[in-house]
Amino acid sequence: MFTVAVSDLPHSVRIREVGPRDGFQNEPEIIATDDKVRLIDALMRTGLRRIEATSFVRADVIPQLADADEVLTRIDRPDDVSVSVLIPNERGLQNALVNHGRFQEINVFLSASETHNRKNVNRSIRESMVGLERVLGHAREEGLRCEGVISVAFGCPYEGHVPPERVLEIAGRLVRAGAQEVGFGDTTGMANPLQVRAFFEQARSALGDEVELTAHFHNTRGQGLANVLAALEAGVDSFESSFGELGGCPVPPGATGNIATEDLVSMLHEMGVETGIDLEALLEAARAARDVLGRPLGSHTLVAGAVDWREGT
Repeated sequence: MFTVAVSDLPHSVRIREVGPRDGFQNEPEIIATDDKVRLIDALMRTGLRRIEATSFVRADVIPQLADADEVLTRIDRPDDVSVSVLIPNERGLQNALVNHGRFQEINVFLSASETHNRKNVNRSIRESMVGLERVLGHAREEGLRCEGVISVAFGCPYEGHVPPERVLEIAGRLVRAGAQEVGFGDTTGMANPLQVRAFFEQARSALGDEVELTAHFHNTRGQGLANVLAALEAGVDSFESSFGELGGCPVPPGATGNIATEDLVSMLHEMGVETGIDLEALLEAARAARDVLGRPLGSHTLVAGAVDWREGT
């Protein structure tokens, strides 16, 4: 393998796989529970240590995730894998807690722009925050690790520029409410690398060293991995991605998938950054997802395969 040592990059990173939730919920068809369980079990044996498995949302709103209870009951979680679930509100947390012990983390979410938040959850940012503060407090009391995810943190398709100060104000409230981690989502792929680097430098200064900063990039305009590099250069060592480049955003049209986990892992490994993930095993899981969905996926490494430097030949 040919690697380039860059002294200011993290030596290792943590990756949360979000495909089983973020990816599956955006598919037009409902994926069979048997297939979901099989794919999650495969992902949990790739070296991934954090997997977002499902969400406790209303079944009439997102029927693709109506089997959340059954998925959590049936997956075979190794001891060294942490499972997270996405929680939209207090009722969602109550429903999730029926499965307490089958997941270790929760993620809550809201948008950095009023228009996107209204279109996504039919609430103002203030209304969302009040509810999520209660969710985070309750979840911490239950011993769960908490992440707050801020959508359209780098730009909104409805409002355009989103002031970083507004994003960081929201992040600060999430932290004060109990979030140990804040994820910043480029939900519709509007970010650029210079913007990303500057933002995360500002975020670290504003939120302090105790808060885990996580980058969540979409590849809508093909800049996802470039933005990863910019975040790495700013000291970020936690990322979210989706195998097969599955996922997207329900609003607006044209918001394509997350960066592919296998593309992210391939790039990091080629740069000498450790992930603890077996790339070939991850590619096998992506191939299985492709077969279940019956269509080509957006992942580049899934098509081209891992880099082969022909060592010893």
